[in-house]
Amino acid sequence: MLNTAFTLDQGEDNRHLASMAKLFGANMGNRVIDRVIQIHSGMGYTKELSIERWYREARLWRIYDGTDEIQRLIIARNLIKGHVKLGQFL
Repeated sequence: MLNTAFTLDQGEDNRHLASMAKLFGANMGNRVIDRVIQIHSGMGYTKELSIERWYREARLWRIYDGTDEIQRLIIARNLIKGHVKLGQFL
């Protein structure tokens, strides 16, 4: 995220970095909320706890501003063009 913001400030084309950050962040958020629901079992789906709302919102994170597939396509195109090198961010 910090690298993405830095390159944006520098005026560089950072669509691939934004796609990587969005893809990772949205998927990690979904994994976390899924785990929270598992911990709370059936209560995780009730409106008594706000977990069910978090689950709905987390699902939207993966759709809003481009689905996971669109983000992967943007990343792949930039890999093919040579804008990104494998292992650059490892």
